[in-house]
Amino acid sequence: QVQLVESGGGLVQAGGSLRLSCVASGSIFSINAMGWYRQAPGKQRELVATITSAGSTNYADSVKGRFTISRDNAKNTGYLQMNSLKPEDTAVYYCNAVVVIPSNGFVRSRDYWGQGTQVTVSS
Repeated sequence: QVQLVESGGGLVQAGGSLRLSCVASGSIFSINAMGWYRQAPGKQRELVATITSAGSTNYADSVKGRFTISRDNAKNTGYLQMNSLKPEDTAVYYCNAVVVIPSNGFVRSRDYWGQGTQVTVSS
């Protein structure tokens, strides 16, 4: 069993910064891609940023230059540094990870999600 636990959300004024963390725990062989997604009220969940195990990153156009995704493979932890926050960044932010887990003497990959953390940016 694998769990992803996010932290670091909160209320911040426009222009401020927050740093989200996502810790993966459980029976983990390795973690492939990690990502952050967000869902605002009345909207679909959208990609914010992803990072591969080798460190290659990808960002939504709306956050490029403001957000930075990173990871610490030794700690099974991912981060999202959010700067110059805007009211339109307000959403529940979810961590996602493609985790390789041991299974009956072999390994297989599975997709896991965290419970989400609320980010609210006031104008």
